Amino acid sequence: MPTPRDRQARVATWAAFFVQGLCFATLLTHVIDLQHAFGLSDGDLTLVLLLVPLIAGVGSVAAAPLAARYGSAPVLRLSQLAVCAVVVLMGWNGQLAGLYVLSAAFGLFVGAVDAAMNMQAVAVERRYGMSVLTGFHAVWSVGSMLGAGLNSAFRALEVDLAWAFSVPMVLGALVSLALLPRLYGAAEERVPQRAATGHAGEHAMEHAVGGTAENAGRNTAEHPGEDAPAGPPAREGRERTAPVRVPWRPIIPLCLAMAFLYVGDAAVSNYSTVYMEKALAASEWLVPLAYFAYQAAMLLARVPGDLAVRRHGPAPVVRAGAVVGALGALGVVIAPGPVVAVLAFGLVGVGLSVIAPQSFSAAGRLGAGAETAIARVNLFNYVGFVVGAAVVGTINDTVDVRTAFVPAVVLIALIVPLAGGFRPRPATAPAAS
Repeated sequence: MPTPRDRQARVATWAAFFVQGLCFATLLTHVIDLQHAFGLSDGDLTLVLLLVPLIAGVGSVAAAPLAARYGSAPVLRLSQLAVCAVVVLMGWNGQLAGLYVLSAAFGLFVGAVDAAMNMQAVAVERRYGMSVLTGFHAVWSVGSMLGAGLNSAFRALEVDLAWAFSVPMVLGALVSLALLPRLYGAAEERVPQRAATGHAGEHAMEHAVGGTAENAGRNTAEHPGEDAPAGPPAREGRERTAPVRVPWRPIIPLCLAMAFLYVGDAAVSNYSTVYMEKALAASEWLVPLAYFAYQAAMLLARVPGDLAVRRHGPAPVVRAGAVVGALGALGVVIAPGPVVAVLAFGLVGVGLSVIAPQSFSAAGRLGAGAETAIARVNLFNYVGFVVGAAVVGTINDTVDVRTAFVPAVVLIALIVPLAGGFRPRPATAPAAS
């Protein structure tokens, strides 16, 4: 059973995901406002949107060695406060050069936060011994919905753009300062896996730490105060301190699924407001509701997501999600009006809801070197986002924003044959360098 300390760390990790969702939605639902404020052409807007995920990849990669050495908690605490500060400055900035500098800073710290908070989430899942990671991403959706909802309210009240950026970020910073000190420390993050319970698809989580025997995992879960057998812990200690080479082969399907997912997510996040305004001539208050519906539907699907994974296993759940997401994206392409479009964006959210958390969960089951595996999978988040922003932006510039969602339909559908890579299996310990 999870200890009070485990529950405390779980709440702190929920807080990190909530604030990250709030920050992300606060900025992205104001994309159209920034375009108007700085007189950006569609091409200039695409460059700004590309800058964020490109630099975020750097932040994600940098987070892996820092987390391996100091733990992910200090990386997460510092980076998340920096994200809040950058978004506030984005609202008060009046210079085009400042927009590019702040966009790069936002990307750098967002990348570090994304990697570090998922490391904490994987550590919580490891300590619980069952699927709980989708729930963290559900809380991310709550934060995103709040950000989009506040934007809609501020538009209706005609609140100044600077304050529309600042108010949510002050809230986010306060939540981070209050709860993130309770995250797992470096030693706690690396405690071996508890024995999993539930559906047979989860049984492979008993093998999540490479080289640890099944019975040793059960012993840890049932008798946490007792010393484990002498052999495996000694090996674990060497794996923790020695540099490890994490093989690419088991995470390639996860990386590709993450990239394809985020092509779709980039289309929705970056261009849902543009789509609603330019393709459908939606009323101003309706414009941010497409992104709100996307996140709301994602939340509703993520709440029972962990239960679905425990019951059916991750591979079938990911496969079904890809089918639903592709149908939703197709609905966006053919939507005749704002109401149908909002519903279609919601369907995309339902489909994509479980794919990212299950990618991180599968990477975390690699055992030693999990920080590197998680950071690599997270890197493809930005690969997909860059490709999505570039492709959608180019088609938007040359054809129209409705046609720009067609690549999302195709690539989300391609996740279906990749779903087998999410199937739990005994981990292989990475080789020491």
